[in-house]
Amino acid sequence: MATPNEDDKTPARRKILTAARTLFTTTGYASTTIKAIATEAGVAVQTVYFVFGNKRSVLAALLDVSIAGDDEPIATLDRPWVAEAIAEPDPMAQLRIQVHGARLILDRVAPVLLAVRAAAGADPEVAQLWATTCEHHETVLRHLATALAGKVDGLDVDRCVDVGLALQSPETHALLIDERGWSATDYDDWVVEALASAAGIAS
Repeated sequence: MATPNEDDKTPARRKILTAARTLFTTTGYASTTIKAIATEAGVAVQTVYFVFGNKRSVLAALLDVSIAGDDEPIATLDRPWVAEAIAEPDPMAQLRIQVHGARLILDRVAPVLLAVRAAAGADPEVAQLWATTCEHHETVLRHLATALAGKVDGLDVDRCVDVGLALQSPETHALLIDERGWSATDYDDWVVEALASAAGIAS
């Protein structure tokens, strides 16, 4: 098969990422080969290399798309839901907006994050990807907690970040929603109430 041209790159990219998501979250990152991704995607092996270069780049792109929900190069902190949360003058309303926005991200990315974490112990490059993703999550939570501190006297930003990291982790999301059958609304309400308590906000 001939090397694909640039016009073929975008649809091939989507197919490859869809296939990689299926394989990484079921058979695991370490057990998934480029050949397996290509077969699942219905493309040539050389197409995967042409579009992404290597398996680690496929995983990194899958994480980016899963977090964003699209292919637009817009950072999480520049997304409309973050701006809406920060602009909201009522602290409880801010929490509801930010928790809902974060949960929508977790709906998409939690299975991928769990696959990344599982692979991180044996692969230094994946370990770095996991660490970078965790740092990014903390940065977003700290940005939102700092905005909340401007609306709530005496708020402990560090504590709010810690609580947010615990409650809005892929493990907690998977446990409560996937394994225990919580609804999205129940999960959101619980996280909002816990964050409000940590922030000293009367709900």
